[in-house]
Order: sequence, then structure tokens, then C-alpha cells
Amino acid sequence: MIVKKGNLGLQLGICYSLFFAIYGITSPYLPVILRGIGYSHSAIGALLATYELVGIGGPIYLARIADASGRSKPYLWGAGLSVIAGLALLVTLKWPVFTFLSLSLISLGLKTPIPILDASILKTIEINVAQGRKTHKYGAFRALGSAGFVLVTLSVQLLPGFDQSPPWVIAGSAAALVLVYLLGVQSLPEPGSRVPSRNTKSLNLSWVDRDFVVGLGVMALGRLAMSSVNSFFSLYLVEELSWHAIGAMNALSATVEIPTMMLSWWFMKKRSPMAIVALASAAIVARLLVYALVPTKLGVITGQLLHSLCYGMFLPAAVAFINLKTPPVYRTTGMALFLGFGLGLPAVLGSALGGIVVEALGYRWLFASFSIFAVLSLVLYGTHEKKLNTIR
Repeated sequence: MIVKKGNLGLQLGICYSLFFAIYGITSPYLPVILRGIGYSHSAIGALLATYELVGIGGPIYLARIADASGRSKPYLWGAGLSVIAGLALLVTLKWPVFTFLSLSLISLGLKTPIPILDASILKTIEINVAQGRKTHKYGAFRALGSAGFVLVTLSVQLLPGFDQSPPWVIAGSAAALVLVYLLGVQSLPEPGSRVPSRNTKSLNLSWVDRDFVVGLGVMALGRLAMSSVNSFFSLYLVEELSWHAIGAMNALSATVEIPTMMLSWWFMKKRSPMAIVALASAAIVARLLVYALVPTKLGVITGQLLHSLCYGMFLPAAVAFINLKTPPVYRTTGMALFLGFGLGLPAVLGSALGGIVVEALGYRWLFASFSIFAVLSLVLYGTHEKKLNTIR
């Protein structure tokens, strides 16, 4: 299909929205599926850690190939089919070895498209700016992703007892959304931009410097703290508070992140990206302590409102930092490194440790103890503040 360049931004935005609509089920309900299959809290933590671990190496490798080939659609299609296969395997063969395999397929399928789509969006923005065209900021595209997430989480919340449905019902709903997303992928043109052939044989990280690593460390510590929410918030609602509002609360958090994502460019005119990342870490400390000290519906709602800072403000700033520190020819690889080591590795460690903490001490201690990681994020930023703030 031949696509006019002027429509590319809109098509990417729609594809982004359809992709994150899948997350509207997999993100809040994957722990629920595993609990429904019969796994304990510590086992769920270990399995989610495996899920995140696969999501580190696979996308980095595949993103590098996509950079080298200039062709993204085969990898986006393969990722979608991988999710469908993993969901089918997860609810049909319930032995641990097959659960491990199914989660690996789902992780590979859900993590691979993000750096590819992000790099395509950033490339489109740069082309439009260079040609003097009006263009939206990255936060606007990401807000479309949040809109897709919100639409799905609210829809399933309106279905009575969805969080108590058999695992195959939840998995089948996610698989149906993958099929819709693949229709969006089919309409995308290929970027047609390749990494020079001398760089295609191996992963070149010579451009990674100390500031990149420190910045990634600040992000990773904050995301390690947030992993307690990402992995166990749904079970906290149902088991600790006996409140079957998984969809509604996830929709609330995703809704409040949209305005801050849309306005992130304005904040970054006044502050450096890493200063905004640090602000997000401070908000994470407050959010986790609210969950720990105020285990009520009001406390949950308050914590979800803080998502506007914890994630809505964080993500565009983090992407801006990575974009500034990554040579254009390696942008997909840079985004994959951020996905793997800034988001994925903290999720691996947090899921594994979080399951143990929940089983031993409960959800309130989980949130209280994990706030320490966000404090460490602030300490690391503070020790390198002057240098990090020059990157803007």
C-alpha cells in the first residue's frame, strides 16, 4: 500500500493507540490470569520476572535488525502473532514449563513493537520539522496510546465480573485486540531508512557514554519502585481491599497521564528532561506511601491520580533524554536499550522480589519498602544533577 507522507503521523498515532489497547487487558489482568490458573504470589512474581526478562534481550536484538534492514512491518506482524500464540498456550497447557514458554512469547510480542514505533514516531517528527511542516510532539502520540488503553480498561470494567472470568476469556479478549492492531500495522508504510552496512553485523554501543548510563540508572531505580504497582496493584485491589475495580482504577491512572503527556513539551522548555524524571521519582515515593499508609478506596484513588506525574510526566522526558543522547542512525537501538534496561530489568527484579515480599509481609509492606528505590533514584540524580541538566 502506497501511503502519502502527510498521513504517516496519523497512521502511526492510530497504530500506537491500537497497540496500547492490548495493554489495557494484558497489563492489569495478566497477574489475574496467573492467579486464576492457580499460582501463588511468589510464583506469580517469578513468572512476571521471567516475562520482563525476555522483554529485555529480544527487543534489543530485533530492534537492531530492524534498524539495519529499514523494514519494521515484518517484526510488528511477528510480534502480534507471538502474543496470540502465547495467550493460547497460556490458557490451554497449564504446566509451569508451558507457562514459562507462553509468557516468553507474550513478552517478546508486546515489548518488540515499542522501540520500533517510538523510533518511527521520532523520525517522522524530525522529518516534518526539517521540512517546515506542522507536527505534534511525542507526548501527543503517546497520549493516543493512553487513550486506547483507557478505552479498553473502561470497557472491560463495565462487563460484570470480568476480573473473575475464566483465564481463557481474558486471554481471548486480548487476542482479539491483537488482531485489530495488526490491521493497523498493515496500513503502515516502511520507513526505508537503513543503518550503514558496516554497522549491521554487530551491536555497536560505542556511542553510549557515562551520562547515558547514569541517566538510565536514575530512570531504572524509579521504575524499580514502580514495579510493585505494575505487578501487584490489581491483586492488591482484589485481595487486600476486596474492591473489584481493576479496570476502573487502571483507566483512571491512564486518563490522568494524558494531559501531562500532551503538555510535556512545555515543561521541558523550562526544565531539563532529567529534572522531570526526578520529579516523577519524587511522585513515586508519595504514591507508594499512600498505598502503604492509607489502604482505602480513597487512598487508591489518590495514588492513581499521582500517575500523571509518575508516568505521564516521566515517559516523554525519558524518551527525550534517550533521543538527545542517541545518534539518529541508532535510534531504534537506543529506544530498545531504554525499554530493556530502563524499564525491563527493573521490572524483572521488582516482580521477583515483590512476590516474595507480598507472600512474607503483605501488600502494604511491599509498597512501603519499594519506595526506597525511588528515594535512591533521587539520590543518584542529585549527585549528577549539574551534568544531567545540561542535556536538553
